Amino acid sequence: MIARGRLHAVHRGVYAVGHRRLTRKGVWMAAVLAAGPGAVLSHRSAAALWQLGSDPARHVDVSVPRKLRGRSAVHVHVTQLADDETMTVDGIRVTTVARTLLDLGTLLTPHQLELACNEAEIRRLADRPSLGDLLDRYPRRHGTRALREILAAQELGTTVTRSTFEDDFLAFLNAAGLPRPLVNFLVPAGGKDHLCDIVWPAARLIVELDGNRTHATRAAFEGDRARDRALQVAGWRVVRITWRQLQQESRALAADLRRLLAAPLAS
Repeated sequence: MIARGRLHAVHRGVYAVGHRRLTRKGVWMAAVLAAGPGAVLSHRSAAALWQLGSDPARHVDVSVPRKLRGRSAVHVHVTQLADDETMTVDGIRVTTVARTLLDLGTLLTPHQLELACNEAEIRRLADRPSLGDLLDRYPRRHGTRALREILAAQELGTTVTRSTFEDDFLAFLNAAGLPRPLVNFLVPAGGKDHLCDIVWPAARLIVELDGNRTHATRAAFEGDRARDRALQVAGWRVVRITWRQLQQESRALAADLRRLLAAPLAS
């Protein structure tokens, strides 16, 4: 079959059928098969499969339970993976999203790692065990500190209620010496009334307090932006503020609001 051109060697013992051209997933599957029993796609290659970022490496990252002889174009990582840290996607054994992020912690800069974690959150790729579970399982692993800091930032505000957010925002305004606004005020725009969190009518400025509990769903995401558009068409300026920004960027936030409140309105 090889002589007749029916099979084309990709790795030792692994062949492409009919032609040499492989899709990206075909390249990944071939590398996992070449690494033998227990092998899974991992690290940067797993991140590429999960669409957590680009895969600039020329080789394919594969994790195996025991040391192997070198494989051309395959980067072998020797590690013991628990059963709940792997799964099968499109026929390819691969590390779970959480385990992939844990492995990326040993390779990426904190900024690159944060981008990967944010992409996993945006794509709603949560799984079990979670990344937090794996950080508890491997507390001394390289890169865990950066991952813990990223998780802490992502979790900030997830359990904050609307009233708590508003109370803290008003206290922030008082401390910064900013004028007291109207709270939960109805603003007409686009033929309907919109209940807005924070309003300064004279400055035509609206602040929406974006807590994860009330704004994280797809329907809320779409509705928020449609409402913002209607308000802006009606001549209002809309600023969205998160709990993390209120807690960690209060000085810059106060300066920005002060400029917005002082800015002359367009005629």
